[in-house]
Amino acid sequence: MKNLVILGAGTAGTMIANKLRHRLDRGGWSITIVDRDDEHHYQPGYLFVPFGRYSHEQVVRSRHTFLPDGVDFMTATVDRVDAEANVVLLEDGRRLGYDQLVIATGTTPRPGQTPGVLDGEWRRSIFDFYTLEGAEALARALQELDSGRLVVHITEMPIKCPVAPLEFTFLADDWLRKRGIRDRVELVYVTPLDGAFTKPVASARLGGMLDERKVLVETDFMIERVDPERKMLVSYDEREIPFDLLVTIPLNMGADFVARSGLGDELNYVPVDQRTLLSKKYDNVFAVGDASDIPASKAGSVAHFSVEIFVDNFLEHIAGLPMSGAFDGHANCFVESGDGKALLIDFNYDTEPLPGKYPLPLVGPMDLLRETRTNHLGKLAFRWIYWNVLLPGRPVPLPALMSMTGKQMPPTEITHTHQTTRTDQREM
Repeated sequence: MKNLVILGAGTAGTMIANKLRHRLDRGGWSITIVDRDDEHHYQPGYLFVPFGRYSHEQVVRSRHTFLPDGVDFMTATVDRVDAEANVVLLEDGRRLGYDQLVIATGTTPRPGQTPGVLDGEWRRSIFDFYTLEGAEALARALQELDSGRLVVHITEMPIKCPVAPLEFTFLADDWLRKRGIRDRVELVYVTPLDGAFTKPVASARLGGMLDERKVLVETDFMIERVDPERKMLVSYDEREIPFDLLVTIPLNMGADFVARSGLGDELNYVPVDQRTLLSKKYDNVFAVGDASDIPASKAGSVAHFSVEIFVDNFLEHIAGLPMSGAFDGHANCFVESGDGKALLIDFNYDTEPLPGKYPLPLVGPMDLLRETRTNHLGKLAFRWIYWNVLLPGRPVPLPALMSMTGKQMPPTEITHTHQTTRTDQREM
């Protein structure tokens, strides 16, 4: 009997367990999946929690209910992996031998990595929404907000779902308008990027949307520290941005055991071949989803599309055959923009988000890089699809690899012309 061990029962790990249990010989392979608890979180739902649109119960379910018969689920914390001995060592002293290992432990926000964030104002005037606890605390703070300066801040890339800070900003603008206090709250968007997004076409479109909503934008802001007493963000080039309420996206990092195991880079992500997701160091270790260092968005869609390629590759790999599949970094993301509308972006390693229709040319029904009600409904419907189709490993009628069909190349090169508004001084 050979052993497949999967570390992490999130999106990627759960999908892999479901798909491989149906395709691996039960008499020849055991599958064990390990996670620290039995709570599976629908992380895209965190975005809606601060605005009272999703409850705790709508975004949390038991992990084990999504795992098939024949998969051994263990609640435990990983201490480290001894990749030379093919053993996973757990904190409680148990040892799991493996023939093949899949690391799918994701990425988590680390607010303590930025000086000052946790020093007195954490969950008082400084919040995050990349954890459920943070989103729920932020919901309470927003209810008390009546005026002042609301700053949305990204510490550094990569982060889970890189469009989520923009979505939060758009939804905050919409929420403040509906409460009748938008003119009393100054919205500021602070990013280490040179524009609203990483790619020119999407950056121009999203930056224009920030302009339309009168959101002040501070680009190329590399934070050095937060001054909690003065309520100030301070950059390495000594720029300062004041806030009354700070919504920060902390530095994201992979699991600590990855570092202890000597398997990761400086952010604890596992270096892998970006096409096959196989470790660059060990021939029986894969890293899937947010746990790897592939140059793609750390988003649920990337986990989904990459797993589709991974499963066939894995079966070829254990059969001693060359892996024939090549993941292209495909990602698509709904971008909530407020007022019951959303955009959709679709891209991969080589092609930036472009306008057009998705998934069918001319028909859609989704519009790319355009705000529509249909896109918004698609985002809301995805929660049901996630729980009932995606996690159980059922087929999703979308191509794993990105297609240019239905997309429109811009007629001329689009350069980012969004004007940065410096916000160094608090208005008196």
